[in-house]
Parts: sequence; C-alpha cells; structure tokens
Amino acid sequence: MNQKELLKNLSRNNSLDTIQNYIKQVIDIRGFGKQPIEQELLLLLEEVGELAKSVRKEKTNMCIDKVKIKNYDTVESEIADVFIVLTSICNTLNINLYDAIIEKEKVNVERTWVNTNKND
Repeated sequence: MNQKELLKNLSRNNSLDTIQNYIKQVIDIRGFGKQPIEQELLLLLEEVGELAKSVRKEKTNMCIDKVKIKNYDTVESEIADVFIVLTSICNTLNINLYDAIIEKEKVNVERTWVNTNKND
C-alpha cells in the first residue's frame, strides 16, 4: 500500500494504536525506518524548535525576521511534525504510545499539583 492509500484509511475515530501503526508504515515507505535513535532524537529537537518558532510567529508579540517569515509553518503543522517524530521514536524503541501514556497518567493522577503562576 502507498502513502496516499494509507492516509485515506485514517479517520477521526482511529485509535492511537492505529495512528502509531500508520506512522510506522509511512516512515518505512519514506525510507526513514532504519534511522538510528540518535538521529531521530536530533530530528525531534529540530521539530520542537520549529514549533517554538511557529508559536513565536503566530501567538506572541515578539520580533521575528520578516525576510524569513514564509519559512515558518503553522503551529498545527509543526505540532503534527513533533507528534510524528515522537511516535516514530516510540516505534523504534518498541514502545506502545497508548500504554506509555496510561502508565504515566496512573502516576500523575496520584500527584498533588500546585500552580505557582501568579497570573492564574
């Protein structure tokens, strides 16, 4: 199956497992399936940096280089890139993302959370 056919099979009702499997398949099709984990981590950091630039461009009053403004994608697009690379890392390490989230949330729900932000 090619990338377009795989994408057509996705829907809003898909489970996280289905999406994780989709990402594994398209990463393999694109030829990145055998990348070393170090390269995937570097790519994740790069994508997080691009997300930060995009948020800075769209959501803040901070100065930005107007000459390069078209080089920055939308926040939504960069969030998707971060998710895709993070999920690919999970696949490389044989981690089921859904299971990892559930196990972590079992710990988190037992914690006491205190918001120390004076603005809230």
